[in-house]
Amino acid sequence: MPRISIEAATELCSRALERAGASPAAAASTARALVRAEAQGIVSHGLSRVSQYSTHLRNGRADGAAVPVVARRRGAALLVDAKTGLGFPACDLAIAQAIETARELGVCFVGIANSHHCGVVVDHLRAVTDAGMVGLGFSNSPAAMPAAGGRHPVFGTNPVAAAFARRGADPLLIDMSLSEVARGKLAVAVKQGKPIPEGWALDRDGNPTTDPQAGMDGSMLPIGAASSPKGAMLALVVELLVTALVGSQFGFEATTFFADEGNVPRLGQAFIVIDPGALAGADSYFGRIEVLVAEMLSDDGVRLAGARRLSLERKAQAEGLDLPQALLQSLRG
Repeated sequence: MPRISIEAATELCSRALERAGASPAAAASTARALVRAEAQGIVSHGLSRVSQYSTHLRNGRADGAAVPVVARRRGAALLVDAKTGLGFPACDLAIAQAIETARELGVCFVGIANSHHCGVVVDHLRAVTDAGMVGLGFSNSPAAMPAAGGRHPVFGTNPVAAAFARRGADPLLIDMSLSEVARGKLAVAVKQGKPIPEGWALDRDGNPTTDPQAGMDGSMLPIGAASSPKGAMLALVVELLVTALVGSQFGFEATTFFADEGNVPRLGQAFIVIDPGALAGADSYFGRIEVLVAEMLSDDGVRLAGARRLSLERKAQAEGLDLPQALLQSLRG
């Protein structure tokens, strides 16, 4: 496969998005996030999304000229309006405001309304750990999973993320969709013509399937769906946090991202940022987290949350990205 540097990939991605109608600022923010995801090996949220976002920009599902704003503020609660633009600039603004507010008040909850896809949620929290803080992140997405006991898609895969700063060491980074796997993995399997494992998805009739296209046309299974409704219940929690509180659309009101034509999704995100100094104190927090890390690592084979993605990212920064020829040609085109 051809190899391309991080800088060249970012520039190429940014140019493609600008040509599709994104402002230079929105294109740059989005390109940085997609290249970072690719570098971490999360290809379902990486450069394969450029063509999808570009189509949405051209079709009016996302406004490339939108500039997000802080629409409301009261104490430690903020609301950012993404103005139906790409999700990344809105998340950048939300996180910057949340860090500033948490420094002053100890904590901040910031919601984002009228948004689009926001990529790898935990990556938005990198700035939080750089500031020595703790962050939680949530997003909804177009409906892909049924409610507990249901058959038709109601909730999105609704990712949950958390990031915990450490002193002199990599942060702990946790990111997971509440479906058994991210829906983007099915999209990748469709492109590659490969089957998916049973237990990932259901077809239109609610039957288990190993056909990724049937899964895309049907619904994803929540985590733990085979034995309990816990995954669906967690998806409900996220759905309400990022919609009812912030005024965004429910997942079942948004057209799938994997369709070129459709409505403006107007999805929601939410972030919680906490300054450890406001609670037990920074020294206590950083000391206690290392006690836990040491205990975890006392067993052979334990890998800290985020370690693999950070290792892959550093390797890509040093050596570049290996991209499939078809993807590289698509970006250049």
